[in-house]
Amino acid sequence: MPEGKLRFFEKYLSLWVVLCIVAGVAIGRWLPTVPDALSQLEYARVSIPVAVLIWLMIYPMMVGVDFGSIVNAAKKPRGLLLTWTVNWLIKPFTMFLLASLFFTVIFSRFIDPGLQDQYLAGAVFLGAAPCTAMVFVWSYLSKGDAGYTLVQVASNDLIILFAYVPIVSLLLGVSGLSVPYDTLMLSVVLFVAIPLIAGYATRHWALRRKGERWLNQVLLKKTGNVTILGLLLTLAIL
Repeated sequence: MPEGKLRFFEKYLSLWVVLCIVAGVAIGRWLPTVPDALSQLEYARVSIPVAVLIWLMIYPMMVGVDFGSIVNAAKKPRGLLLTWTVNWLIKPFTMFLLASLFFTVIFSRFIDPGLQDQYLAGAVFLGAAPCTAMVFVWSYLSKGDAGYTLVQVASNDLIILFAYVPIVSLLLGVSGLSVPYDTLMLSVVLFVAIPLIAGYATRHWALRRKGERWLNQVLLKKTGNVTILGLLLTLAIL
């Protein structure tokens, strides 16, 4: 693939995202039995269909992360410190403040109080989790350091394991909302810990059995398509 260019599907990813959102809204409007049936498939308030699709998104990314490269990050700490500061000390609280402003003040006349709390909680869940899915794409387009990008993604994935639940609990507590600790812990295990362990195990197996070239040129290319499919289906379901 030429440097600085994306494949056709990736190039028009925004279009596919919009189409999937429209499809999801249409299904909810004209086929309400579908979301009703999917909503019944949950455990501890975690949607099983959404969990499966999130695994499809996250697991391939974990396979592509070289966690061993983290040991070399100390040579260039400033970029990591900036990433950690924005992702964990600024973004969650900024999202909370903006969501509170729009949902409970600006649009309060148009949104029921119950829905305001739900929207605010959703914004907190979203704002506390750093995005890793498209980081590699933006780094590639900007001709960034691919290895350093891997370190940033890997380190943030590891920080999620112990920082996500406390931050969400703090922000939900400040807003007066109940904190579902069992759901939060289960979500971290299901959506981060299990894909992380499975991805590391798969990467370790591939390197030992097939070699780094097969991993990068065969396995990661195939699993990358799975990530995009999982993303689009998740948007349609949500």
